[in-house]
Amino acid sequence: MTTASTVSQHADLIRSVIDGDYEGADNEALDPRIWQSWKRCLLDYRLDPAADREPVMVGREELARRRQNLASLLSLAEAEMNNLYQQVANSGYAILLSDSDGVILHYVGDPAFDKAATRSGLGCGAVWSEEVEGTNGLGTCLIEREPLVIHHDQHFLAKNTQLTCSAAPIFDPSGELLAVLDASSKSSMAQQHTMVLIKMSAQIVEDRLFLGTYKDHCIVRFHSRPEFVTTLGEGILAFDTDGQLVAANRSALFQLGVESREQLQGQSVADIFDLGIGSLMGLANHKALHPFPVRSPQDGRRFFAIAQQPEGERQGQVSVPESLPSGADEGCLGEQFGLEGFEFGDPQVGANIQRAQKLIARNIPLILYGETGTGKGVLARALHPSSPRADKPFVAINCASIPENLIESELFGYRPGAFTGASRQGSRGKIVQAHGGILFLDEIGDMPLGLQARLLRVLEEKEVVPLGGETPIEVDINVITATHRDLPNLVNQGQFREDLFYRLNGMSLSLPPLRDRTDKRQLIEQLVAELNEGDVPVSLDPRAMEALESYHWPGNIRQLCNTLRTALALIDRPVITFEDLPGEVRQGAAEGGSEGQKEDDPLACAERDALIRELEAQRWNITRTARCLNLSRNTLYRKMRRYGIRPPR
Repeated sequence: MTTASTVSQHADLIRSVIDGDYEGADNEALDPRIWQSWKRCLLDYRLDPAADREPVMVGREELARRRQNLASLLSLAEAEMNNLYQQVANSGYAILLSDSDGVILHYVGDPAFDKAATRSGLGCGAVWSEEVEGTNGLGTCLIEREPLVIHHDQHFLAKNTQLTCSAAPIFDPSGELLAVLDASSKSSMAQQHTMVLIKMSAQIVEDRLFLGTYKDHCIVRFHSRPEFVTTLGEGILAFDTDGQLVAANRSALFQLGVESREQLQGQSVADIFDLGIGSLMGLANHKALHPFPVRSPQDGRRFFAIAQQPEGERQGQVSVPESLPSGADEGCLGEQFGLEGFEFGDPQVGANIQRAQKLIARNIPLILYGETGTGKGVLARALHPSSPRADKPFVAINCASIPENLIESELFGYRPGAFTGASRQGSRGKIVQAHGGILFLDEIGDMPLGLQARLLRVLEEKEVVPLGGETPIEVDINVITATHRDLPNLVNQGQFREDLFYRLNGMSLSLPPLRDRTDKRQLIEQLVAELNEGDVPVSLDPRAMEALESYHWPGNIRQLCNTLRTALALIDRPVITFEDLPGEVRQGAAEGGSEGQKEDDPLACAERDALIRELEAQRWNITRTARCLNLSRNTLYRKMRRYGIRPPR
């Protein structure tokens, strides 16, 4: 709690630092960037560190205008912010996104921090530029244009000194600063693993924006190591149809050893790699998911790359994922290892793979069950190369991640002008894109009933009619579906079509949660080797390995991947220790991995009872219940697991 004396002390500290020799002072706050910010606040903005002003807010119409100006960025950032929030849930954090003027456009907050956030003015429409709020994560990041942490007394205004803010900038493909992503809390420690997660999330959003902006260009995604193509460290280049470079992401600059985009201006494909645009696009058709070697004509350095044709020209090629894995399964187990990289001795997983291989070889549809993050998407992709459709497309769509009003056009395609806002070229849709190959429908349990009827008709008649069209298009596909929901129970409740269920259910396979796998140690070792971007192998000390093995992993392999990525990013030695692991993993290990409800905790009991009442009122429909409680579905599932709440059978 900020008292009059602490306010006075903080103001005196700032003024003495500005007047004195900050380089010789023994104070954590006196990072040169902090000192420069304090100087700007005191001398340029004429702010009073002891002032306790009300938050400055923009009006509703102004906020709507600012959100509209960054609509394409917001659509990408909101999904990543929700994913990031799941990584720090129950830690008292709020995830914020501001525009380049420091106006907060989107907020995802932990209920434990919401009241403190409201008092501090951390909400949509609040202005957190340096000129208004002094030194702070959002505002100072806008000035410095680089990731930073502003912890407690490093804030300029005394009223903000209870906050810890980790912030990272988001740039557009031309290098203009668009926004800042921030995680704020009242944590007593400036947690570095949160800073790492923020930086990773900002880069994910930035690269997704790049891919969306240049989807109609020739795209090259590359890295010096083949396993890191299509992961967070990849370089991305966009070329026009003549092979001239149009844009490069920040990782591409790093991979190529240049400091700025200007150094690449005017260069062609042949100036950067040892092949021309024609050869590159030829490889795009034949090796879309398999990185091929290329060399720099300047110094002979070798890279591995995949290429994508402009979106409107991709015909019959294997689908290349256009977004980065935000902690998703695909970015963890590594497609390059195939099925052998998915199982390391667990008997249930091994039996599942053997059955799945036999069935996929005979074009029998599969349903993969498992909790979120268990690797259902990875298994589906790994089965594709061993199927008789290996030389045909593998096309994936997540039925839960696309708004209900868009999923029909995504799945079935549309003719030009079929609806307001439709592309002038129309869209083939995922089903037609998968012709001859495999269509993977993730989270099939969340598909609306109306679309279930259309999908059944496609599977029965083997043809699809795009929106706005009349002529059916013949399709030949095998379907793999995945869900964390109980489909037979949904059928009994009338929420999933029985006829579609039996059409999809050639066989059902259940992937065990990570906490139940017997090959955790081997899996962890494999992931450390795969995620390590350095030249020196990294190992885990015994205490760290024991903690990772004993933790309950509510987010399964996806959460494990994020944990290991963070640890690897933080260490500057070839060993991950217990202290390098996030606090929840260390605490979970100390508690023996138990996440159960404490019987003597009245608040926990009350929350459990309230959840059950709402679930029953909504007939155990998770989506509707989450909406009524203003929670994400992942948060609701996490709470259900914590309190041992299971749907009635």
